[in-house]
Amino acid sequence: PDAILGKAPPPQGQTVMYVPGDSTTRGYLAVPKGAGPFPALIIIHEWNGLVDRVRQVADAFADHGYITLAADLYHGRTGSNPQENMKLVNEVRSDMPAAIANLNAAQHFLRARSDVTGKVAVMGWCFGGGIALSYGLGGDQHDATAMFYGSLVMDPAELQKLHHPLYGTFAGQDQGIPPDQVKKFKGALDSLGIDNDIHIYDPVGHGFWLYVDQDPATLQGPAQDAWQRLMAFLSKVLR
Repeated sequence: PDAILGKAPPPQGQTVMYVPGDSTTRGYLAVPKGAGPFPALIIIHEWNGLVDRVRQVADAFADHGYITLAADLYHGRTGSNPQENMKLVNEVRSDMPAAIANLNAAQHFLRARSDVTGKVAVMGWCFGGGIALSYGLGGDQHDATAMFYGSLVMDPAELQKLHHPLYGTFAGQDQGIPPDQVKKFKGALDSLGIDNDIHIYDPVGHGFWLYVDQDPATLQGPAQDAWQRLMAFLSKVLR
């Protein structure tokens, strides 16, 4: 989509407060054109917070018929450098029940809308990918998880709490989540009979998908393939 190529127009959706009684958590809602109801998607930002690139990706999902809520786990804040980003990441990770409650509220917000079918998937990148997996294991029931190079859970006792299909895109040059670890993760999913679509793209590194415009020659091919796999996955599990 144009969003990851840096070619999308400014965000077209609206800011929403989806956590009852919390005016600092400000998500972003993108609604497809036309008559619903539509399947729904919750997307979780990277380590720097809910920025316009994530909003533009939400718009891209809406263009494909998914009512999309970009969650805000940082209470309206964003980071502008690695130190600020890690401080925000660690704040969320130190209180995972609050993060799960935030995403439960996002689900309730979507399910309360008359233009939502009742099918909901949750996805994220980097920090958000790990949170999406944690939410798949510990959040309210939903229909699918999609993660891009997020922290993995290897314990079969934990993974068996996943009761829906999982999509995963990973990077062959990722130092933090090396391919051997991804292969073990896939093996654990397979051994538990959990439907999954896991792929490692070799020539790219961590974080490659959301900012293809930083190196289009290297990133565009893998990013396009990951997008096509994601579209097929979402169509299968949500439609």
